[in-house]
Amino acid sequence: MQTIRSRTVYANPWMTVREDGIRRPDGTEGIFGVIDKPTAAIIIPRRDDQLLLVEQLRYPVGARRWEFPMGTAPDRAEVDPAVLAARELREETGLSAGRIELLGDLDVAPGMSSQREHVFLATELTQGWPVREHTEQDMQTRWFSIAEFEAMVRRSEIVDAQSLAAYLLLLLHDRRP
Repeated sequence: MQTIRSRTVYANPWMTVREDGIRRPDGTEGIFGVIDKPTAAIIIPRRDDQLLLVEQLRYPVGARRWEFPMGTAPDRAEVDPAVLAARELREETGLSAGRIELLGDLDVAPGMSSQREHVFLATELTQGWPVREHTEQDMQTRWFSIAEFEAMVRRSEIVDAQSLAAYLLLLLHDRRP
């Protein structure tokens, strides 16, 4: 597939939306709408058999959601994923990790977005104070046992696709020989 034209139709500090005109291998033309967002990090803070989640309003779905801490750098900047993970963990939860381990990568929504997300496990945690962005003022944090987390998934109380995919990477990590 060949891109024959591209135009930005919207931009803000977190993302751009572009429309690409494309030519398929058979010569027909079409368009794609693409949301470009910078690299993101999702962090699974774990102590013993507990996982720390954050809860916040997710405006597009009009509901509060429990999820793992995650985020991107300000102003669509690209930052080393491990550095980004440590920063997001500190900002959203106040935690610092003595150990951060890459579990794997996710394409957030490859049918409409170019964003790639790196999933990290954070352990050897030290508690400090969160330094949240203005938009995260109502964010809350809470530790859940793994059994509680899985029960919340079964009851559709945790529905964030990125958090669910990250949890799968954690399960696979824990099962490796």
